Order: sequence, then C-alpha cells, then structure tokens
Amino acid sequence: MRGRPLLYTSYASDMGLFNTGAKKAAFAVLMALGLTTPFLLADVELQLLALACATAIGAIGLNLVTGYAGQVSLGHAFFIAVGAYTAAAISGDPESRTLGFGIDNMLIWLPAAGIAAGLAGVIVAPLATRLRGLYLAIVTLGLVFVGEYILTEWDALTGGPGIGRQAASPALFGYHLDETDVFMTRDQKLYLLMFTLLVVFGLAGRNLARSRVGRAFSAIRDRDIAAGVIGVNLPRYKTIAFAVSSFFAGIAGALIYTISGRFDPGQFGLLLSVQFIAMILIGGAGTITGAVLGAFFLTLLPRFTRELPGLVPFIGGQATDTPNVFQLETVLYGVLIIIFLIFEPRGLFGIWVRIRNYWKAWPFSY
Repeated sequence: MRGRPLLYTSYASDMGLFNTGAKKAAFAVLMALGLTTPFLLADVELQLLALACATAIGAIGLNLVTGYAGQVSLGHAFFIAVGAYTAAAISGDPESRTLGFGIDNMLIWLPAAGIAAGLAGVIVAPLATRLRGLYLAIVTLGLVFVGEYILTEWDALTGGPGIGRQAASPALFGYHLDETDVFMTRDQKLYLLMFTLLVVFGLAGRNLARSRVGRAFSAIRDRDIAAGVIGVNLPRYKTIAFAVSSFFAGIAGALIYTISGRFDPGQFGLLLSVQFIAMILIGGAGTITGAVLGAFFLTLLPRFTRELPGLVPFIGGQATDTPNVFQLETVLYGVLIIIFLIFEPRGLFGIWVRIRNYWKAWPFSY
C-alpha cells in the first residue's frame, strides 16, 4: 500500500516473485552484469563461469527434491549421466564409433535429455513413497553404482572408460554456438547460452517453489505424516519432486559437458553426487538463490585450491610431498559441509539474510 512499505494486502502480493522494489532492482542489476560479463572477462574466466551456470541448474534440481521436498537423494550423478548421454547420442555423428543420430539442434536434444532423466526419476519415485531419510539416501546412492557399471560396460554409448565420447554439439537453426566467428568467441557464446538458461530455469524453479506444488513440497519436508492427514497426496507430490529434480539434472548434464567438449563414464561417480549435495548445503537448502550461490562457490573453488600445492612446497626448509589437488578438493568439500552445518546451517544464503536484516534494521541492529 502507498505509504505503508513492506506491508501486503493479499497473499498473492506477499508471494510475488519480485514483491519489493529492492528485489526488482537487484534482479535488473544482476541481469545487466551477467549480460555484460562476456565483454569484460577473458575466455578462460568465461569458460569457468559458463560451467558454474550449467552446474547451478543441476543444483536447483537437487534443491527442489532435497531442500524443498525433504527427500534426501544421493543419486544426482545418475540423472546427470542420463541427460549427458541422451544429448550426446542424439547429437552425435552417426558415422563415429559411438551411438549417434546426427541431430545437433539443441531444441531437440536439450528437452530430450531432460525428459529422459525425468522419466528415470519417475521410475525411481515409487521408492520415495515407501522410504525416507537414511533409507532413501542409501537406495538413491545405489543408483550411482548401478549407473557406473552400466556406463562402464556400454561402450557403444559411452565410448568406454578412459576414452569417452564427444559431448552434444550446441546449434540453433544451423548456427553453431561452439565455434568462434567474427562476432564472438566460442566461450562468449557458450557463456551467454548458459547464463540465459540459468535465468530461465532459476525463475521456473522459483515459481514452482511458491506454487501449490511447492507448498506441498514444504509440508512433506516439515512433517510428511501431518501433510498426508491434511490432504496432501504424498505419492503424487514425491513423484513430482523426483521427476522435476531429475529433469533439471538431465538438462544440466546435457549442458555441462558441451563446455569441455568430451566426457567419459568415470566422471559420474559418487564424488559428483557429493559435490551437488555440498552445493545445496553450503549455498543454503530450501532456496533457489542458495543453490545458485553454492554452485558458483564450489565451481570457482578449484581455481584457488589448485594453486595451494604450489604455495607450500617446503616445510622447515625441506621439500615435502604435497597432496594431489583432487584429494585436496575432496577433503575440502567435507570440511566445508561440516563447518556450514555447525556454524551456519542456512548456508551462504543465510549469511546474506543476516547482512540484509542488519542493514534493514539499522540503527537498531541489536
């Protein structure tokens, strides 16, 4: 109301996507910054940011099923693999040694990757209606090991361990986004593509979270028995949660490996699932913004951790063996999860809320 800031006269206005002027201004600034970034940074940094954008889509999907619906899933790597190989098979060269249909139009292979992963999620969903908590986590963890075995043995699709296959080729109406031209470099085009898709799927996830379905997810997460008593259809909404989460994972899987151009079965192991769990715990479970923050944080983190072994080559004047950078990253993921769970359970988003509330209440911030 005019003259009554931050007060709402209807439930719809309270649940609005951009229900304050500050949110509208912040979104406009982020959009302007995101669209001008490819003209300000070098290609190496753009490649890393493009990877962060694609990874954030997968993190949003996991946050929908785990953060919002409360269904702990450790099988996210399996659904990412389904999306990645579906897209690669559709886009792949029919004359190559791996399965391919030669359809490089991403309007075909990108939705197909999401749908294939979503169907896999629907198949797994009945387990979620019978299990919860640790038992559900162990079952979804089993998907990762089953997926690893299938991908290792199915050489016609995957190309085999250590060899791999070409990732999906992003093209729109004959215009190839993975090639440098006179207007933009390859990394500039891929970054703009990933950033645009992140905005689309981020808004889609936020709209789902504030809809009737999202409120049902929250009810199931907080107390599923009580949710069932008040009329929430538990099997239906758990199935929707897994389907939507898997769809987002499939889209992310199709996009992530277009940046590097190649991938192999060994990249879809338990560590990948742990990385995505770390993203939503560090970023903030139950928030779309938290999933994006966590994805960017953990994607950009290796850029700094890979400098550490070179910084500590000597201890006490003598050369020492330094840990492998990948071992260091794995340990760091675990340490960060522990730190955030103990000191800031709401993650990076919780830190931002604290800062925001402090300045909103200033000078009475006590």
